[in-house]
Amino acid sequence: MPKYTREEVVEQIKENNVKFIRLQFTDMLGTIKNVEIPVSQLDKALDNKMMFDGSSIEGFVRIEESDMYLYPDLDSFVVFPWTSEKGKVARFICDIYMPDGNPFEGDPRYILKRNLQRMEELGFDTFNIGAEPEFFLFKLDENGAPSLELNDQGGYFDLAPTDLGENCRRDIVLELEEMGFEIEASHHEVAPGQHEIDFKYSNALKHADDIQTFKLVVKTIARKHNLHATFMPKPLFGVNGSGMHVNMSLFSRGENAFFDPNGDLQLSETAYQFLAGVMKHSTNFTAVTNPTVNSYKRLVPGYEAPSYVAWSASNRSPLMRIPNSRGLGTRLEARSVDPTANPYMALAVILAAGLDGIENKLTPPAAVDRNIYVMTKEEREEEGIKDLPATLATALELLKQDEVIINALGEHLFEHFIEAKEIEWDMFRTQVHPWEREQYMSIY
Repeated sequence: MPKYTREEVVEQIKENNVKFIRLQFTDMLGTIKNVEIPVSQLDKALDNKMMFDGSSIEGFVRIEESDMYLYPDLDSFVVFPWTSEKGKVARFICDIYMPDGNPFEGDPRYILKRNLQRMEELGFDTFNIGAEPEFFLFKLDENGAPSLELNDQGGYFDLAPTDLGENCRRDIVLELEEMGFEIEASHHEVAPGQHEIDFKYSNALKHADDIQTFKLVVKTIARKHNLHATFMPKPLFGVNGSGMHVNMSLFSRGENAFFDPNGDLQLSETAYQFLAGVMKHSTNFTAVTNPTVNSYKRLVPGYEAPSYVAWSASNRSPLMRIPNSRGLGTRLEARSVDPTANPYMALAVILAAGLDGIENKLTPPAAVDRNIYVMTKEEREEEGIKDLPATLATALELLKQDEVIINALGEHLFEHFIEAKEIEWDMFRTQVHPWEREQYMSIY
């Protein structure tokens, strides 16, 4: 995104006839929140004097300490192109501050910033990310609510007329480009009704911002097509779920720290150490990268989502893959992450895991170039391949055991996250589901 000065922001607002401004932030669960103000309050917002009630936001603060401040990031300024020509709406992504002027330690964006600062202390200046969030399009019913009727029966890379989501996807791309996104590809995914739009990599903070903006645009434009876009990992049984593969690399002084032309697979020692760190902590950070009960319906064998902790340069069944590109494009790909993850928190814990590998000079296990899905449990054990957690409950228990990941999140966010997710799991555990009635009511 361009680096805006305050004067340039004011000029853009005048030129685009902006009447309202959304001061946007993300809560612990990854939900976008905003305070909308008329443009007459712009100076107050840019002076960091806009206050809101933090006690009303999931994972923030108690009622007796509710006053919090929104600090707009000028570089995140953008005008929403789909809003009315009579008076457009613009937004800033904001950082959350306490009344004493200190950053709020439960702000997911601050958590990512803090981990990026740790990266810089270790001699790296950029954590580049390229995420691939997938989504499904369902038709809206006569009441405007999401139905379970898909908008198409297309498959991977299909074209219209099979892919009836093509027009919607094209409009999403046009809106994103008008907002400054550089779109690299747009296509139908494997499952009916499933889609993917890839946008260019960028530094981790900007990319997390972009993921949140991307979700907002996808949902907004889908509704204009009488469709509901969902980033739910597994909305339908028996078909592929939606992932958010995360491609990542560390840079130092303009050079890709993961690339070594003389290294094995042309990967540097730093790359292997980072890979080892991610693999070491992967089962423990899964609660953050796959944070819903539904996430674990996706992480099962047979649907292209990883179920096991392994890596390969040629195999798409393990957790970690090494894409073919080399030079500046050398990167690692984490395939377990899904789009319900809070992107700030997910990137923070992955980075912390990789940096732990670098700091402690960890060595990854040998690559697994076989199809892990067809290996027996005994064969996996012989190869030292661990399973990813099978439920949110298991993932939360593993998270509680990992000090590196807990420190990456910070005490405030960790405690509130565990509390919220244990409630979520208990609600699911105690609910009676349709499957149970179908299986047991007539028999017993």
